[in-house]
Amino acid sequence: MGGQTQLKGILILLLTAVIWGSSFVSQSVGLNSVDAFTFMAIRTLLGAFFLLPFVTIRSCSARKSFTKEQFSQQKIINKKTIKYGIIIGLFLCAATNFQQFAFYYSSSGKIAFITASYMFMVPIVSIIFLKKRISLITWFCVVTGFVGLYFLSFKSGNIEALNKGDLLTFFCSIFFCVQILLIERFSPKCDGIKLSCIEFFTAGTISAILMFIFEKPEWANIKTAAPALLYSGILSCGIAYTLQIIGQKYCEATIASLIMCMESIIAVLSGAIILHERLTIREITGCIIMFSAILISQISDIIKIRKIKGTDKRPSF
Repeated sequence: MGGQTQLKGILILLLTAVIWGSSFVSQSVGLNSVDAFTFMAIRTLLGAFFLLPFVTIRSCSARKSFTKEQFSQQKIINKKTIKYGIIIGLFLCAATNFQQFAFYYSSSGKIAFITASYMFMVPIVSIIFLKKRISLITWFCVVTGFVGLYFLSFKSGNIEALNKGDLLTFFCSIFFCVQILLIERFSPKCDGIKLSCIEFFTAGTISAILMFIFEKPEWANIKTAAPALLYSGILSCGIAYTLQIIGQKYCEATIASLIMCMESIIAVLSGAIILHERLTIREITGCIIMFSAILISQISDIIKIRKIKGTDKRPSF
């Protein structure tokens, strides 16, 4: 992969991280006008409808060159994509709604960092359910990450001081952890954009049902929240996801993960600049510890992959 190509991917993914990070602010602002289920229903459905034209155009253009055998094969893949998209969408729905309700009790910066703890949960879940072997450096990062989470969420070391927002976000990160593992398992068998579109439609439809059961959405309030909804729905769900797919084509996966985890830092900065949110020294310490753990885990992956590539290039005798 050439240097200029890699730089192109890095810049695209950096823009993705900026959009995702600043979206935490729009989620917080949106709650001033509409309730949580209403916000998530409109947000995810906007993301789905934004991706729909891309899915339709790509499918129509691909069909023109299909043979009968390819067409029947594509029908099987589409059925799998719908099934897997619905499954992943259920977990996305749970994750995003837990996260949105957390904004009633906590700041966007804290929510961003606690959400990022899924990066430490993934290895643990992989060991329990997928029987994967985890390196010592990864274990070190997992433990360090949870130490950072402790500083971020427990004021003065008092467990009773854990607020509802922190707890809701922790549940959110568990559901995101499962969603990530499901995507890792199912995405190689499907079209990525189609899978995401169905995932968004599933999460949006369930959120809309919950919205009509538990809330009373009013058009005037939705219009007031329109800028936050449009930013979070079209930019964060639709455009940022598409940018992620494009960026990862030009950038190694480990480097891509490293760049995208910058969304937590962007969320804290956006909250401070736009919403005038302020973290305590203890909370900032927690953020630094967590971010350091993420950096170490990603950099160790990059070094490991480069060592493997270097070994593969050695001539055999």
